[in-house]
Amino acid sequence: MITSAEAVRDVAVRAKAAAALLAPVSRGEKDRVLLAMAEALLARSAEILAANAEDVAAAQAAGTPAAMVDRLTLTPARLSGMADGLRQVAVLDDPVGEVVRGRLLPNGMELRQVRVPLGVVGIIYEARPNVTVDAAGLCLKSGNAVLLRGSASAVRSNTALVEVLRDVAAAGGLPADAVQLVPGLDHDSVKHLMRLRGLVDVLIPRGGAGLIRAVVEESTVPVIETGVGNCHVYVDVDADLDQALAITVNAKTHRVSVCNSAETLLVHRAVAQRFLPRVLAALHDAGVAVHGDEAVCAVDQHAVPATDDDWAAEYLSLDMAVRVVDSLDDAVAHIRRWGSGHTEAIVTRSLRASRRFITTCDSAAVMVNASTRFTDGERFGMGAEIGISTQKLHARGPMGLPELTSTTWVGVGDGHLVS
Repeated sequence: MITSAEAVRDVAVRAKAAAALLAPVSRGEKDRVLLAMAEALLARSAEILAANAEDVAAAQAAGTPAAMVDRLTLTPARLSGMADGLRQVAVLDDPVGEVVRGRLLPNGMELRQVRVPLGVVGIIYEARPNVTVDAAGLCLKSGNAVLLRGSASAVRSNTALVEVLRDVAAAGGLPADAVQLVPGLDHDSVKHLMRLRGLVDVLIPRGGAGLIRAVVEESTVPVIETGVGNCHVYVDVDADLDQALAITVNAKTHRVSVCNSAETLLVHRAVAQRFLPRVLAALHDAGVAVHGDEAVCAVDQHAVPATDDDWAAEYLSLDMAVRVVDSLDDAVAHIRRWGSGHTEAIVTRSLRASRRFITTCDSAAVMVNASTRFTDGERFGMGAEIGISTQKLHARGPMGLPELTSTTWVGVGDGHLVS
């Protein structure tokens, strides 16, 4: 059935009304509801996991790739992690009302710039039910209403989760319509949502490159671009090779289906002879298929010759592109040519090299002697994130609570007039 524009507009109108009610709510009230939501997720875990099991079974029957099934799957541990994320958001400072800057004008007026909610935030995402809870929690804490448009493959999971969250919001005295699913499973419902400029204040797509590109190109609502992660690890001439080995394996294999997993390894030619045999063996032992340049294929008979598609790929699987470079600048040139602006890591003992890498990569996050997997709102101490922005406006990197606000200028006078 084709979703009508009126049905999508209706939830947006209700969200706009809910946002107006939510904006002045105190931190204490919001935090109590967030903590209650966390408890409710665990108390009603049986119905949530049962709904998710149906989604997973349908995805497997449809031949969905393993990486996507992993993103779709909820377990008791993952559900507990989602509840913990809500608890972490509850203890974070409320950005609403924060004074960004202020001053006393020469005429005696007080002027300050204050954080305020964005209003209605639309989230368009693929098969990751955890986004449903993360987005709802962050939007509620920052005073925003949220419209959730997940993928058809997760509809049962998302419906169960939103039902729990709405029940708790209403019981806690907050508008239930602050958390809503966008009706419909077809592309028309997404298209209608993208046309609701004036009712929806911002759209945040979370998913693959195709989804993000479609939303950016087709939406009349302002869009914050997130998430495509062609992340790199560069092993410098001055690297600690034991550390480089551990970081590479962790960045690639810790969890392959997420955007901060490393997809390309760049190795300085001066250490390649010593490092490549070790790292390639470790990657193969972990089940990683290596796509290499000529230098890599020369030392690894199992490596597949890499193409431009490999350098550009966000695999989200046990695959890794590996290339030997002549210098740090060559590594950075490769990253700027093929990277997505997400996260890059350098392994080096040289302060000069690390500084040059940091200032020339032009990515949302740069790690020095650490795994790319650290680019994450929770690991940054921000609580659950709404996404990782790879653009430069309005936010960049993991998007926590402050990134879900705008500002209002407040001027306080005493009968002041312009002359």
